[in-house]
Amino acid sequence: MRFAEHWMGCRVEATRNVAPDIREITLKPDIALPSYPLGSHINVSLLIDGQPQTRSYSLVGERNSEMLRIAVRLAPDSRGGSQAMWALQAGARLDISSPSSLYDIDWTRKTYCLIAGGIGITPITGIASALHCKAIDLHLHYAVKARGNAAYLDELAALLGDRLTVHASDEGTRLDFSSTFAALPADAIVILCGPIRMLEAARSAWNAAGREPADLRYETFGSSGLLPTSEFRVRLKDSGAEIVVPQGRSMLSALNDAGFEVMSDCERGECGVCAIDVLAVDGEIDHRDVFFSDHQKSGNAKICPCVSRAVGTVTVDTLYHPDAI
Repeated sequence: MRFAEHWMGCRVEATRNVAPDIREITLKPDIALPSYPLGSHINVSLLIDGQPQTRSYSLVGERNSEMLRIAVRLAPDSRGGSQAMWALQAGARLDISSPSSLYDIDWTRKTYCLIAGGIGITPITGIASALHCKAIDLHLHYAVKARGNAAYLDELAALLGDRLTVHASDEGTRLDFSSTFAALPADAIVILCGPIRMLEAARSAWNAAGREPADLRYETFGSSGLLPTSEFRVRLKDSGAEIVVPQGRSMLSALNDAGFEVMSDCERGECGVCAIDVLAVDGEIDHRDVFFSDHQKSGNAKICPCVSRAVGTVTVDTLYHPDAI
């Protein structure tokens, strides 16, 4: 059960691989789009295992009202969205939402530091291009497991030159957040998109440096967590019901399908709309959202079921009681 969105039809125009495990998909909306924010993402409606599902993907490159590009990493431990997207061929029809963004570009700032981890490069590409066109001082740090897995590396290198630094794990060049942040001017803004481990390390270094929390702006992807993605169980307060959340499905989807509807919006672990009460944990919760603080996560009082998972069994109260209506 989502907040109202504006949806439209689109056609798959083309697909191409931009890295061994990353496929770019170009979409042509049925209607021209109004201007949308930098770093935007769209929601895509898919059929996965015969069930309607929604997945979210960041837009790649410069803004375009007639063509949208997204890039999808083929993830074997995902909830099925990447396999469904990789199966698309030119001519296929999809329903997509209008683009929206959680990033806020402050054009009065003189220095930007952009950080991308793996597939997190997708929203960063358009932001880097726009900042470059405005002649704003920027540097992009691109962290990957191997240089050969770095999508869009050639075009970013052509755009940014020595303002691009690639940190490849197999080359022993890991990103050092403490030294990176120490070199920034006091009024610099950092925009980061990457897995939750990267975000947590960045936030820790940012806070330790005494920086303004609002000057670290970020987005993560819900498939990344601190624990392996596996099947777990959810017990519902008062009802006696217990449902199984399979490895390939979200807790939010499993709850909704079982009739325990949970209001949601972004379904990316960023807005907190879907947060529900946790009453007991027999195992461990893997908080994959970026809405709650580290302190709130350690208390395990609430969970964002759109992205977060558990190992074992978690007892929750969705506050939805079908027998009361």
